[in-house]
Formats: sequence, C-alpha cells, structure tokens
Amino acid sequence: MNKKTWLLVSCLAIGIASYSIVQYLILDAHQAGFVSLKLMFIDTLDSLWYSMLYIHIIFSVLALVIGPFTLFTKFRENNIKRHRILGKLYMIGILFGSVSGLYLAIYATGGVVSQLGFSALSILWMITGYQALVKIKEQKIYDHQQWMIRNYSLTFAAVTLRIWLLVFTVLFGFDNFMISYPIISWLCWVPNLIIAQWIIGRSRQERGLLVK
Repeated sequence: MNKKTWLLVSCLAIGIASYSIVQYLILDAHQAGFVSLKLMFIDTLDSLWYSMLYIHIIFSVLALVIGPFTLFTKFRENNIKRHRILGKLYMIGILFGSVSGLYLAIYATGGVVSQLGFSALSILWMITGYQALVKIKEQKIYDHQQWMIRNYSLTFAAVTLRIWLLVFTVLFGFDNFMISYPIISWLCWVPNLIIAQWIIGRSRQERGLLVK
C-alpha cells in the first residue's frame, strides 16, 4: 500500500472508528441511529443482541484501525516486532468481530437478502483471516500479504457501508430504505473484494516482471 492510499484508508478508518466509539460506547447505544432504526421493524431487542453488538463494535473497531498499519510496507519493514504484535491484535479483532457479526446478521434489517449478505461477509471475513494466519505460520510471506489484503477489504466494509448508506439516502430517500438496505448489505463488501483482487493481480504481474 502506497503512502497516499494508506493516508486515505487510515483517515476513513479512524473517522468511522471514532464515530462508532462515541455513538455506541460513550453515548447510549440504545439511542444510536442504527438501533433506533432496527426498533422500527422489531418490537424489542434482548440483552444477548446488545452484548453481541458491543462485542462487534469493540473488536471490529480494533481491526479497522490496526489494519492499515499492518499493510503499510514501510511500517512493516521498519517495525517487525510491532507488526507481529499488531497482527495478533488484528486477528483477535477479526475472530470476535466476525463471530458476533454472524450472530447480528441473523437479525439484519431488510429480510433474507440482508441476512445472507451480512452472513456471507462475516464468514468470508473469518475465512480470509484464517488463511492469512495459516500462510504466515507456514512462512509464506507473499501469500500472507495477499490474504491480508483480501481480509482488510472486508474489514473496510465498516466504512463503505456508511458511504453507501449516505449515497442511497441522498439518491432514493429514507422512504426506500427497506429496498436500499438489502442491496447495500452486498454492495458494502463485494466491490471491496473485487478491488482487493485487482490489487493482488497487479502485484503478481509486477512480481512476475521483476522475476523475469
């Protein structure tokens, strides 16, 4: 990841992370826009749901903020020990964030399409994180980096979800939210993964040219 891309990704990640911390952990989560919106379609939310929401917020924010530092080449090369520590914390964030996210996906607003979209995101988030972990244990550094790019593209869905929510609300209004949200449940992560794969493809081409 080059410096300009890293700065953009980091600023967006820190911005969304800060918003989430204030909205859910400092202020009353029961009054958060996301929860209030859900209560418009569900009569009540039990304590387990709120517990899973807090777990998801805390650990997803951890992964969201740490991710750019694990991907930034210069930081990684100059801070190997710190990179390993951050990598372990990142994986902890992925583990708890994906498991709690899968539970929350069952109750996703927008019906089956939204439930499937967010469930697929959580499962792939877990799988790509596991693959990244396996590759680094096998000392396959390049493969590890590729899986980390895929994984962070899914972590970054926390940012793109909110961008798409804003875009769809401006274009189609809140009255069409129940139509928009199921689309966003897939749109927030599928293009991210496609872009990640494109970046990996370019990296492989450049690597191939260097080898030749």
